Amino acid sequence: MVKDSKVLLWLIALSAVLLVNAVVRLTADNSRAALEGVWRTVEVVVPGPMPQSFKPGATLAVFHGRYYSRVEVHAEDPRPVMKDPAAASADELRAAWGPFVGDAGTFELSGAVITMQALVAKNPAAMVNGATSVYTYQRSGDSLTLTQVRTHSGPARAPATVKMVRVE
Repeated sequence: MVKDSKVLLWLIALSAVLLVNAVVRLTADNSRAALEGVWRTVEVVVPGPMPQSFKPGATLAVFHGRYYSRVEVHAEDPRPVMKDPAAASADELRAAWGPFVGDAGTFELSGAVITMQALVAKNPAAMVNGATSVYTYQRSGDSLTLTQVRTHSGPARAPATVKMVRVE
């Protein structure tokens, strides 16, 4: 009888562990599904001593599974076209490349927080192991709002808010 009780307790414990694991995995999958798709940024608001608000024309963010990719131009005006980038001045290069943001990597969700680890980025500092970007997020229908908590270089001093709409 004691042996049967131990086996029964072991089976109950194993079932409980498997059930908790399934619930955790399902919750994570459902959270990721909330972000999955293609998004276009419609507004970026940066508070602080020199506040900015702009509606970028060229943006695209893709979330799929555990991976993301995003390219954005953080400006409303078109960037200047350089006929010969090898001969461009530092000011011309800054004007063309400064507003451009691009990175791709993995992301994790925990509650309403998304943590992104770039595997490739315009800025090599964003690719350093452990250099993550952290945002809180809120989804309402086909709208997604990200509020910056941390950049790859540390806590966000003036947290930007990025408003996106679902493209697909």
